[in-house]
Amino acid sequence: MPRTAPADTVAWSNWAGNQRSTATAVLRPTSIAEVVEQVRTATEAGARIRPVGSGHSFTPVAVGDDRRMDLARLAVDVRVDAEQRLVTVPAGITLRQLNGLLASHHLALPNLGDIDAQTLAGAISTGTHGTGAAYGGLATFVAALTLVTGTGEVLHCSADQHPDVFDAARISLGALGVLVDVTLRCVDAFVLRAHERPATLDTVLAELTDLVGAHDHVEFFWFPYTDRTQLKINDRVPADDRPLPRWRGWLDDDFLANTVFAGACRLGRAVPALAPPISALTARALSERVYTGRSDAVFCSPRRVRFLEMEYALPRAALPEALDELRRIIDRLPFRVLFPVEVRFAAADDIWLSHSYGRDSAYVALHQYLGMPYEPYFRAFEELATELGGRPHWGKLHWRDAASLAPAYPRWQDFQHVRTRLDPHRTFTVPVLG
Repeated sequence: MPRTAPADTVAWSNWAGNQRSTATAVLRPTSIAEVVEQVRTATEAGARIRPVGSGHSFTPVAVGDDRRMDLARLAVDVRVDAEQRLVTVPAGITLRQLNGLLASHHLALPNLGDIDAQTLAGAISTGTHGTGAAYGGLATFVAALTLVTGTGEVLHCSADQHPDVFDAARISLGALGVLVDVTLRCVDAFVLRAHERPATLDTVLAELTDLVGAHDHVEFFWFPYTDRTQLKINDRVPADDRPLPRWRGWLDDDFLANTVFAGACRLGRAVPALAPPISALTARALSERVYTGRSDAVFCSPRRVRFLEMEYALPRAALPEALDELRRIIDRLPFRVLFPVEVRFAAADDIWLSHSYGRDSAYVALHQYLGMPYEPYFRAFEELATELGGRPHWGKLHWRDAASLAPAYPRWQDFQHVRTRLDPHRTFTVPVLG
């Protein structure tokens, strides 16, 4: 019989608190055999299962009011092939745990996003990405995976074994089954040199092609109601010869970026008219800094100020038009925006439901502080992004449905055929996929 949790653990909410559910049972398998048993039991009963990770998606992708599956206790042997730089880990491992494991073997992932609290399964299944014109999202580093399908079958998938399932399952929103282990193609551990500096938005946009082409990882944050950005550039270097002093890391990343910024957001929420000067002050408080560090320590930062987020992947050439219109959208809003707009870049890939399938992308992420109005802001940008051929991030807020999304993904129907084959009873139903 499926293992269940005590009643007080059945209620669930995500990190932002905007998604909640109450499951009838919480499944906590400790082996792949138990996953198979629990899936078959649910399917026979006509029940639904929703795998849940760390709750860092803003969408209802992890919401399930039937049976919820938590993979934190799933035992899978960790296998490290240092010569081939292949590492197999349980799908429920968090990125923070994974980064520590890889570092102990002098390995690393080629790229990461800016937080490391997600589970690996959740991160790859929703298309989590970092920035870098030559790099895809985390799912592009997957060399193989093991999936328990909706019929209880265990499939080992790679480019050579069940290749169609592999192309579908790397980003699947959990719609094909339960990911139980993942094999990642890693690189030798490396050091990054971070250069962060203020710049005007017009200057960044004028130099963007050269910046993105000349550096490994480029992103910038634009502060609404100003012409100011914070430009962040990370490049691989041979030596960790300029580590960030502990006091500077605490001052910038803990005190200013979290404690002080949280206070500024609370003030802006209480007195919205102060939002423009707060945005300008925040932009000017971020000074230039250059430092080196272990790759994952540079990529990832603490994020304790709660917010809601929408992110769209746009054809890279559409970015200037999108930002130009976004400035007008923000100026027309009947309320204020308290968070900067984040812009990142990713290379084209061949994963069927990837936001960057078949094209190089610019990602534009909108944030709003919890408790502030956000829907008119997000919806206005979504209308613009859709017109520009944008695809919404699977883990970030959006209002697109299956009918709207299907034309945006050339392999949408291929994905649906694989889904019907692997989960004919829709045990792993995901409403946005139809």
